[in-house]
Amino acid sequence: MTDTAIRRPPLGLVLRSLMRADFLVLVRSGRTVVLNFATPLLILFITSVNHQKNRNLTFGGPGFVIGMAITYGLVSSSLIGYSATVARDREVGVLQRLRVTPAPTWTIMGSRLIVQLIANTIMTIVALVAGSIVHQVVFTPLGYVLLFAVSLLGGAVFLSMGQALVGLVRSVTTVNAAGRILFIVLILLGLLGASGVLGDTMKNVSTWSPVGSLSQLFSAVLDLGSWSATDTGVLVACFAYVAVFGFIGIHWFRWDPR
Repeated sequence: MTDTAIRRPPLGLVLRSLMRADFLVLVRSGRTVVLNFATPLLILFITSVNHQKNRNLTFGGPGFVIGMAITYGLVSSSLIGYSATVARDREVGVLQRLRVTPAPTWTIMGSRLIVQLIANTIMTIVALVAGSIVHQVVFTPLGYVLLFAVSLLGGAVFLSMGQALVGLVRSVTTVNAAGRILFIVLILLGLLGASGVLGDTMKNVSTWSPVGSLSQLFSAVLDLGSWSATDTGVLVACFAYVAVFGFIGIHWFRWDPR
């Protein structure tokens, strides 16, 4: 008797092939390079120049500045870069064509998320090194490890937000517009809200926002001796953001643009 069963390729081979293809697309995208690397490096350069002009201007300390640069890089690459790329591939039929291959559906999106997390990790390392150089600061080995860990958590938060956005919105144009609006809102909320310019209520809202929570953690991990209940709360909030937005992005995601 002839065995007519279709044999699927090994799962590891499928995932490696998808990741290789997604990584090549990511590297060849000029917008990705700008969003992932130019944004945090530009922030580090600007804050360094201003600090040299006014020695009394600390921007909350080098750790806060480096954390802010990494945060902005994560927000831009996830809410603008990742979500727009997935929405575009869905609209032109790339995702539908991948679904008819032997690759399980979870590996198609899993590959993209893993590749983006790797890109975020590389960006974090570059920003940590560049920030230490331009701001002439050296953290303890534990400090670097904790900053890196917070960056990974931040990458998960904003990637889950990007996945939720592309899950709820199908139009590429709308995804692009919504991503840019969310980017501006989150950045302004993180900056103006945290400064207290918008009042105490908005300051509290800013502390618990995704950008505010991550900024709070960046400062907290460099001074563990003053760790507070608020720091624990924003840490829990970050994991909650990942769970909630991740669920939304997976549950409501559609493979076709209609």
